[in-house]
Amino acid sequence: MNRSPIAWAAVGLALRLVFALFYWTGEPLSHDEREYLALARSVATGGGFTYPGDEPSPGTAQRFGRAPGYPAFLAALRVLEPQTTAPVRVKVAQSLVGAAGVWLIGVIAARAAGPRAGAIAAAIAALYPPLVWMPAYVLSETVYSTIALAAALLLDRVADGEAHSRTAVAAGALIGIGILVRPAMVLFLPFVFAWLARRKNRGLKLATLVMAAALACVLPWTLRNARVYHRLVFVASEGGVTFWTGNHPLSRGEGDLAANVALKRAELEFRDAHPGLTAEQLEPLYYRDAWRRIAADPLWWLGLLARKAFYTVVPIGPSYTLHSAKYFAASAISYGLLLPFAIAGAWAGRWRCG
Repeated sequence: MNRSPIAWAAVGLALRLVFALFYWTGEPLSHDEREYLALARSVATGGGFTYPGDEPSPGTAQRFGRAPGYPAFLAALRVLEPQTTAPVRVKVAQSLVGAAGVWLIGVIAARAAGPRAGAIAAAIAALYPPLVWMPAYVLSETVYSTIALAAALLLDRVADGEAHSRTAVAAGALIGIGILVRPAMVLFLPFVFAWLARRKNRGLKLATLVMAAALACVLPWTLRNARVYHRLVFVASEGGVTFWTGNHPLSRGEGDLAANVALKRAELEFRDAHPGLTAEQLEPLYYRDAWRRIAADPLWWLGLLARKAFYTVVPIGPSYTLHSAKYFAASAISYGLLLPFAIAGAWAGRWRCG
């Protein structure tokens, strides 16, 4: 366990490549994977950020405007033909990105608790099954998590006084890029601002630089969306249906529509009640209906939040049990083994926050 984070990153790379290239082969693409590749193909061939005309119909699913960061990453890999399985070059590239994430986890842990902690953290990240298999999928998690970790490392340096303005701008730019990959990262920004602003040594200035750099990365895409959709869409227009399905009376607090047939049926009925509207035009209607339900019964909604919190730390929800027994075991057992150490670490570090 005394290997450096770089050595564990190499181990992590080998495991990711073995899984992606020798085990997870010939598997059909999911809906999200097909859409990411379709957008990437359009961008790479000069068609812009639109779905190609030859892309098959998504059936009962909708084609929302997605965040541009991950399709841009795929476009850079030059996958120019329609795909039925995950391209090898995508698997290899994401395995490299995932290995970089292993190294970042080790470095961050070493800064927090010393070299031994860094080696242990890197080893866990290198061997942790969900992190090993994710690069084999054409999904944004691997790219996003590595960007987020890099931003966290730079922010830690800024907060410790090791670096100042340029590093704050770089951290903010990484956060902005992360938002363009997965828009949920925007919720990270206010916490970063508050955390840095209370620092005595130019804290407010550094917090402002981080915020400004992040928003500067996102603003051009927001302006593009305003021109295309004729209304404010910060990054992607898929937020409405996600918020609606996640805050619906039929929601179990965990799992996507594939794991909840009743909720999928309700979503189709919602669309049928608003015929002729595009996915982008439906987005504000989803938000409006969801907020109406929450306001009508806030106690029910608080109970739903409690279930979401439970499933966040106890991986036994329908999205896990929907898949094979091997998938469930690899997810739940590996997660369960780490959970006690995560709780212990959070408790031990509670006084270091801020």
